[in-house]
Amino acid sequence: MSTPDLVLALGGAAALLAAVLPGLLARRAFSPPLVYLLGGMGLYLLPIGLPEPDPVAHRAAVEHITEICVLVSLMGAGLALNRRIGLRSWSTTWRLLGWAMPLTVAGVTAAASGVLGWPVAAALLLGAVLAPTDPVLASDVSVGEPADAENADDEVRFALTSEAGLNDGLAFPIVYAAIALATAGGLGWTGEWALTDVLYRIVAGVVCGLLIGRLLGRLFFHSSAEELRLAERRDGFVALGATLLAYGVTELVSGYGFIAVFVAACAIRRVEHGHGYNNVLHGFVEQLERLFTSWLLLLLGGFVAAGGLAPLTWRGALVGVLLILVIRPLAGWLSQVRGPAGPRERRVISLFGIRGVGSLFYLAYALGHADFGVPPEELWAVTAFTVVLSVVLHGVTATPAMARLDALRERLTTGTRG
Repeated sequence: MSTPDLVLALGGAAALLAAVLPGLLARRAFSPPLVYLLGGMGLYLLPIGLPEPDPVAHRAAVEHITEICVLVSLMGAGLALNRRIGLRSWSTTWRLLGWAMPLTVAGVTAAASGVLGWPVAAALLLGAVLAPTDPVLASDVSVGEPADAENADDEVRFALTSEAGLNDGLAFPIVYAAIALATAGGLGWTGEWALTDVLYRIVAGVVCGLLIGRLLGRLFFHSSAEELRLAERRDGFVALGATLLAYGVTELVSGYGFIAVFVAACAIRRVEHGHGYNNVLHGFVEQLERLFTSWLLLLLGGFVAAGGLAPLTWRGALVGVLLILVIRPLAGWLSQVRGPAGPRERRVISLFGIRGVGSLFYLAYALGHADFGVPPEELWAVTAFTVVLSVVLHGVTATPAMARLDALRERLTTGTRG
């Protein structure tokens, strides 16, 4: 049997499955990511000679594949959001970014240091890697298609989508801090880190995203040259071009490209908020996201089936459990005290900080820049276990939780009208 031909066949089957599953599993307590994960485990348990999915040996490949997947999902998240950016309208988001994320980083860092006994650099890296809410696997609790009304997004879906859109980029300064701790030691690097990795790169990401997004939006919708008004031609792949352009330009000036892509998507959307071309762009990137997700989760399942979790100790598993069941829910809840979300909404926002592809990217990136004093296999095992736990736990609870919340919201709305 030819291994390349087998891989192509399985890749094609996974792509078709990505098209079919959302319809089949709609309103069921079983998410497509969970199916891909279990499918990957099943495939790699078969004696068919599939190549071993080793993230240590293929670190660079893992980094770039996960990078593209996250980029596409960030563009989709930005295009889907209907609310205009503002201090009050995005209050829940700012609370999650300003409080929940740092508290989550601190909690995971303390757990990794205290429970696992890891060096501070490795513990901080794990905190940075596992802190972001993932924009790729959070589809069940994310905003759907772009809508005309700015108030179309409920608080839970809006909060989790906007949080995921921004905190993937905001995790980078913490990753850089962990790298600096591992390579330079001491605290002499903190001044340059604060000015460059925190201040400059975040500002550069926001500014580049705004400029590129507004420029492209004006070009797509209002160009004086008919040939450049791409909104009239309705080519969806333009979204991929905008994604790569925003990311590439921002990275060339050493800004955070993840932030730029999300901001650019929001800016494009604001140029013509209710235009149908937004749905075309969003539909294209959503399809790409589902395709990449199916392939990556098949490989993650294969990693588990091939013994990738063998270096995982009960202490490492405990850190992952603490994050999913204690640290993130508590941090999310505290961040929303006196916020606009109601008690039930606050509970769902706190519980569904889904971990996923972004965590895999950050770990692969960091391991290419420093030695953290912990075997890479152990870092991968703890991270992969946490992602798998999130996929399983959130995959079977997200749909019922959101259905109950939607039903309650509908009853309250009906009662108010009555």
